[in-house]
Amino acid sequence: MNAADFIGKGDALHELHAALVGLRHEVERGAQRRLAQFAQDFPKDQPSASAWNLAHYLALRSFDLRPLQAALARNGLSSLGRIEAHVMANLNQVIRVLDRLCDVDTPEPAPAPVSFEQGDRTLATNALNLFGTAPSARDVRIMVTLPSEAASNEDLVRSLVGSGMDCARINCAHDGPEDWSRMIDNLRKAEAFTGRRCRVLMDLAGHKIRTGPLARLPAVTHVKPRRNLLGRTVEAAVIALLPEGGDPLVTPPAGIRHHLFGAPETLAALQPGDRLAFEDTRGKDRHLDVVRPLEGGGWVLHCAKGSYIGDDTVMAQQRLDASEQWRTLAQDLRFGGHAQEMVDIRLFKGDWLRLTDGSRPGEPARLDADGNLLEPAHVGVLTPEIFEHLRPGQPVWIDDGKAGAAIESVDGRSALLHITHCRPQGFRLREDKGLNFPGADLRLGPLSARDLADLDFVACHADMVGFSFVETRDDMRRLMDELARREASQLAIVAKIETQSAVQNLPEIILGTIGRHPLGIMIARGDLAVELGAERLAEIQEELLWLCEAAHVPVIWATQVLETMARTGAVSRPELTDAAMSGRAECVMLNKGPYILNALRSLDDILRRMQDHQHKKMAQLRALRLVGPR
Repeated sequence: MNAADFIGKGDALHELHAALVGLRHEVERGAQRRLAQFAQDFPKDQPSASAWNLAHYLALRSFDLRPLQAALARNGLSSLGRIEAHVMANLNQVIRVLDRLCDVDTPEPAPAPVSFEQGDRTLATNALNLFGTAPSARDVRIMVTLPSEAASNEDLVRSLVGSGMDCARINCAHDGPEDWSRMIDNLRKAEAFTGRRCRVLMDLAGHKIRTGPLARLPAVTHVKPRRNLLGRTVEAAVIALLPEGGDPLVTPPAGIRHHLFGAPETLAALQPGDRLAFEDTRGKDRHLDVVRPLEGGGWVLHCAKGSYIGDDTVMAQQRLDASEQWRTLAQDLRFGGHAQEMVDIRLFKGDWLRLTDGSRPGEPARLDADGNLLEPAHVGVLTPEIFEHLRPGQPVWIDDGKAGAAIESVDGRSALLHITHCRPQGFRLREDKGLNFPGADLRLGPLSARDLADLDFVACHADMVGFSFVETRDDMRRLMDELARREASQLAIVAKIETQSAVQNLPEIILGTIGRHPLGIMIARGDLAVELGAERLAEIQEELLWLCEAAHVPVIWATQVLETMARTGAVSRPELTDAAMSGRAECVMLNKGPYILNALRSLDDILRRMQDHQHKKMAQLRALRLVGPR
């Protein structure tokens, strides 16, 4: 239905009045119909004020309000553009103003479930209960995903808390209970040191569909001396030879590019001036010169020629005798520590890729001598049960959308994909990368066996539990039942919205939960961009913000916020703009990276500045410095 249905051909005040009264009636009816479906989810069958407000908002937004908004604005009245947190209070107030302007006496409606003041106050209270007290001059909290290093680096955690981290996120897809315990212990120590409380969100891993292991190339160390532009060696390659089982070098000598490990008794027999002679993996005669000792029983070695050293490379210890001849002192010496790289699977548009059940590691395509395809590249899937629910023609996105494909054929153990989207230079397929199947019903269930095991720890140690890949009201019921079994019925739930189904079912997810559990919503924008298409993400994230504000549910704005800065230390102007817009949520999440402290401090500064200019959809008209003195 269109809001124009409530307005006559003109835009007189009486027509506006009648239109708004009719609209209010439809909104009340629509809200009652919707909430009747959720009676069992509210104590004593009484929906909360927030549930009523969301239901009113959903009924209101089922109409195209643009004609009505234009008519209201032309007459100097509220255009209903900031109605989310207090729907009926806003609508009623506009009707009261029109009552006076039109000199009519409309019967006073039932009191609005949420007043103007209560709407913003309720959302602020829910954010306080979920994320804790905000720092001064910044209402928006900052959440940081803790790296594995947080389990052992107390100083890092203290720096994060001291630099503005209000909530710490622990991703249960990584590490384990012992590591999580140490992370939380370091967090509590940081709280005591800084005097700042920091909440803990623990994210259940969920059924994240990922690529399996790739095959490994033979373990080999490629030793490369430095050469000039003419290809002549100007500096030997420097190698650290260390005892097996010993501690790595805390401060390696300058220039060391390679590490080898050998038996301590072998290293003890070496002297400066010795050499280790060998035939490398290509059959070329090479040797390593023993230069000087290192602390802990190691040695610095030099190699003047390029060499390939593998696990099967056999070396001989040699020393010059009195006649300046090399004499062999020991033979059959082997040294380990060689890098074992993954095979390189590079795919281009038009190529084929087979997803398998993971019974064998992934490998590149096999070609005959003429370059004809014998067997396409293949990679395992860590959740092979999905093959039963895939169908030809369905889209597949790989590694957060770096490549797109369509399913050509499928059986119970594999699926053949045709690559349809990627960069002109192709893309490298790697292990442990996400696979998205937009629109497919994979029937994996809301909680994996690992999630249920992790939930035992989460229920005892976390302030919030992150529910990955939640899609329906029934999914939320399952998690709430599992929390009740663990006597954690008051543990806050953060529903992560990361699939097309979750977006469509968000009203039901919220209404089925807010009567029973503290609730937050995470907008997982990376997965949503893959699921919905990047072009739709900007539109959808706005709609999710509006729905959550109407329900007074705090939002976490997540994925790729200042990601370039956190990963590389570089500043990306588009990411700075994105960070500024994130202030419309109640919490903003940063992912881990080597420069996470830089990103954290920058985000803290951006949010403090933007707070004076923007609150949700409403511009804050602080005096502009650009205007100059009056």
